[in-house]
Amino acid sequence: MQPVDFTTLVASCAALRQGWLPARVEQVYQCDRHTLALGLRTLQGRGWLTLCWHPQGARLHLGDSPPRDPDTFTFSKQVLSQIKGLALSQIALVAPWERVVDLQFAPRPDEPAHWHLYLEVMGKYSNALLVNADDRIVSVAHQVSSGQSRIRPIQTGQPYPLPPLPPGSIPRRDESLEQWQAQVNLVPGPLAKVLRQSYRGLSSALAQELVQGAGLDPQCPSDRLSPPQWQALFTQWQRWLQALEQESFRPGWTATGYTVIGGDPPQGLDQVHPLLHQYYGQHLRRHHIQQLQHQLGQRVRIALTKANHKAAGFRDRLQQSDGADDHRHQGDLIMAHLHHWQPGLQQLPVLDFATGEQRLIPLEPTKTAVQLAQGLYKKHQKLKRARLAVEPLLATVDQEVRYLEQVEETLQELGSGGTEADWLALREVQEELYLEGYGTGQRGDDRPLIRKKGKVSRRSQTDFYRYRSPQGLEVWVGRNNHQNDDLTFRVATAYDLWFHAQEIPGSHVLLRLEPGQVPEAEDLAYAADVASYHSRARQGDRAPVVYTEPRHVYKPNGAAPGLVIYKHERILWGSPQNIAPLSHP
Repeated sequence: MQPVDFTTLVASCAALRQGWLPARVEQVYQCDRHTLALGLRTLQGRGWLTLCWHPQGARLHLGDSPPRDPDTFTFSKQVLSQIKGLALSQIALVAPWERVVDLQFAPRPDEPAHWHLYLEVMGKYSNALLVNADDRIVSVAHQVSSGQSRIRPIQTGQPYPLPPLPPGSIPRRDESLEQWQAQVNLVPGPLAKVLRQSYRGLSSALAQELVQGAGLDPQCPSDRLSPPQWQALFTQWQRWLQALEQESFRPGWTATGYTVIGGDPPQGLDQVHPLLHQYYGQHLRRHHIQQLQHQLGQRVRIALTKANHKAAGFRDRLQQSDGADDHRHQGDLIMAHLHHWQPGLQQLPVLDFATGEQRLIPLEPTKTAVQLAQGLYKKHQKLKRARLAVEPLLATVDQEVRYLEQVEETLQELGSGGTEADWLALREVQEELYLEGYGTGQRGDDRPLIRKKGKVSRRSQTDFYRYRSPQGLEVWVGRNNHQNDDLTFRVATAYDLWFHAQEIPGSHVLLRLEPGQVPEAEDLAYAADVASYHSRARQGDRAPVVYTEPRHVYKPNGAAPGLVIYKHERILWGSPQNIAPLSHP
């Protein structure tokens, strides 16, 4: 992911000063432990300013309104209590060529600032701090103790320390070509690398953009450039410094990311914020999805291992109880042949009246035959009681295994996407696991989940996967267990057909039909292919798929989300390889 560099930060601040100064602070909301949103209001309208100190995506730009979930972070509450109702009077950098933005707040735009909200955009050292007029830190997003950093500890109540100066010389527009060339070529190396090491304010993406803009290879050794090549690179260098000085930026997309100085076709300064919002929103959402998918997957795998181990123990006990009738039969044989028993006898020869064959029953010299028979009868009764107790427990564990396997399949499929719908569906899975007793109560953005009384059945917030059959019929697929239940018990009509991979964890699939409409064979085959694709059989060649009318699908009392039983089913063979990966909305 391309980090926000000094040039991007200057462009973002310039765009904010152009249309959002002054602005009154109406609300402060912390979206997660790395992102703060300020609700601003100007004479022209309202908007939300995003301040993010994420290690890979620290940035400053206008964004969407935050979610309606409760804000449980302390930092945002402290910021809100101090700056709500004040005017955002100035947005500036704390020092030349420094990636620290100072957002100043005052009672009126023309009065001195009472509060400073500093956003430090410095990679893994990024941070946000609220500082008063006396330059004392009142609140900080991430405190740094002296044990963590002897160079720059950050603690509330202490004076705000400016970051250490970055290495490299400060770029100057009045620098001659000869001076600039000598500085860059002081230690020869790959061209893009020596540019970054020689001067401040250059990121890897910007250095490569300048070199490629001059028609050169970023890996070209700096000591092999000809005078015309040095001149071409110096021209790009001067254009970059002129853009910074005049705040004339051209944001746009590149093959590997974005640019704010070389967009083609060039776009206005007002497009800086939409560009940053889209780029980092997509990349960080994909990062959050992968992170949360890994956490939930690990949690489900641990629970599934425990459930399988528990089921194996129950099956062992049931297997032991299979010999209960034999214990009773042995007791009957001993009682029927008491006249053959003698003290000290180790085996009792008997005629098995069930098979008609001779049989030897082992005896215990310390017990009489009657005592031994009574012990066998007691063991028979104990094993019978064990079976009656274990069978419902095994059924419950088997249902738990089915549920966890279904969730595991859902997580694997959601982890391959990166859309907003996938993120919302994954959050629904996390909430579902928490309500089912498998969660830690912490969301992907580090806010606690709220446990509801009972298991609340509610509509999913995301849309289904949608396909279209060869004859134009719609095929809908649930993204998670909440959507599976919605699809089967809320959306399905009496005319639709319900599909599911037979005895295989997978999604519920609905073939949508109009009243009186009869699907063609190729439509049924296509729906079966979709059902097999959205199941654990996705990597195989063929898989059995059952289909029936939705009215024949039932949810047992107390069953976990997504688990159903069905009847009057018919079977088709689905081919998951016939389904191309869907371009998710």
